[in-house]
Amino acid sequence: MPRLIKERILTRERAPEERAKDFGEVNLGYTFELAVREAERCLQCPVEYAPCIKGCPVNIDIPGFIGKLRENRDTPEKAVRDALEVIWACNSLPALTGRVCPQEDQCEGVCVVGKVGDAVNIGKLERFVADYAREKGIDIGLLRENSRTIRKNGKKVAVIGSGPAGLTCAAELAKVGYDVTVFEALHKPGGVLIYGIPEFRLPKEVVKREIGNVKELGVRIETDVVVGRTVTFEELLREYDAVFIGTGAGTPRIYPWPGVNFNGVYSANEFLTRVNLMKAYRFPEYDTPVKVGKRVAVIGGGNVAMDAARSALRLGAEVWVLYRRTRKEMTAREEEIRHAEEEGVNFMFLVSPKRFIGEENGNLKGIELEKMELGEPDESGRRRPVPTGETLVMEFDNAVIAIGQTPNRIFYRSVKGLEVDERGRILVDENLMTSIPGVFAGGDAIRGEATVILAMGDGRKAAKAIHDHLSGVS
Repeated sequence: MPRLIKERILTRERAPEERAKDFGEVNLGYTFELAVREAERCLQCPVEYAPCIKGCPVNIDIPGFIGKLRENRDTPEKAVRDALEVIWACNSLPALTGRVCPQEDQCEGVCVVGKVGDAVNIGKLERFVADYAREKGIDIGLLRENSRTIRKNGKKVAVIGSGPAGLTCAAELAKVGYDVTVFEALHKPGGVLIYGIPEFRLPKEVVKREIGNVKELGVRIETDVVVGRTVTFEELLREYDAVFIGTGAGTPRIYPWPGVNFNGVYSANEFLTRVNLMKAYRFPEYDTPVKVGKRVAVIGGGNVAMDAARSALRLGAEVWVLYRRTRKEMTAREEEIRHAEEEGVNFMFLVSPKRFIGEENGNLKGIELEKMELGEPDESGRRRPVPTGETLVMEFDNAVIAIGQTPNRIFYRSVKGLEVDERGRILVDENLMTSIPGVFAGGDAIRGEATVILAMGDGRKAAKAIHDHLSGVS
């Protein structure tokens, strides 16, 4: 038995002082040699027992794809091709999940090696496979080869939303012969992948290539189509054999603090959409401006807050993350918090906005913050922040509110008979079918704000359920 290597082989990262000045990707990934060395740390648990597979929302055969890198270490292109084929059996978007999936809470969180040392760096190995395949053209060759074996079954499925849930559902259905059309309201496909996650964490060229791979399977994507306006939901029901709703959770949650409507206060959704989808960081080369003053507050402690803070920093601001709990309770990935700290983002814990303070012209000039202390745990298991009554005022030119998002209710109101809960989430049964027969839903549309990989898991599950439904399987 090979010697257990307890410490993981680290990927390369750009220096903080360099990367904080631009929107180029922070993590540079593995070389083939480093990837093989990390792959050698895997214990190759049998598929039926491997906890990493059970910990993955899309159930990738993780020992299987890692094993292909080890077996073919002398033939890199064969190693990557074989590994990609294993991954693609469950995940059509590995270059994305390898970058943004919270592996530390899922596959890596239950890795056997992690019980005695560092868990195998599964996410970065997945990313390596996808990136190497893209660079060498292996992915396109394999896709075209596999596409020739697909037999059309004559049935059509409409997918509403081109985020991770919709793209996954579409890809899985296309693989088994369905004609799939994806309808996207924005002018570019990708959903949160394209408008919500910054370039330095998920390059848009990577998203574009992964979406291109989905198209290679025969999936059609129509942009600038607002279902309920451009085309009615009833028209889709008449034209298609089944419908999947993957409209995400793009409505920002805004607490009604006094002064929240002052100029210079953004929702994270608006701020990141301007920066990412509309390239405001390259203004005036692109027509979308974004006002960022000398001092910016970002309110929240999740990944979206880290994305907003690190974006504002790159736009030249002094950035403060204001969070009502402590660092321990933050929901952002540890890697994202560490990167923000390294780049110079400031953190202030146990504070919450009490009111926003403006100038006579309506522009924001500061925030009155109330100091908090931690009380008993709430429903999330984290200790609840309790106001102390003590306040302080800090000057800010801008504020970005990143305290969560909810599903878009405007779409649901245009769909007769679609049942939702009090938070606007679509209600589904155990097979992800909604209250309308033949209409399925998944991702943030049914969960509220969640992760990319959970949305993809729903997309995969829904594709199977749609196939069973249309095939007459009970």
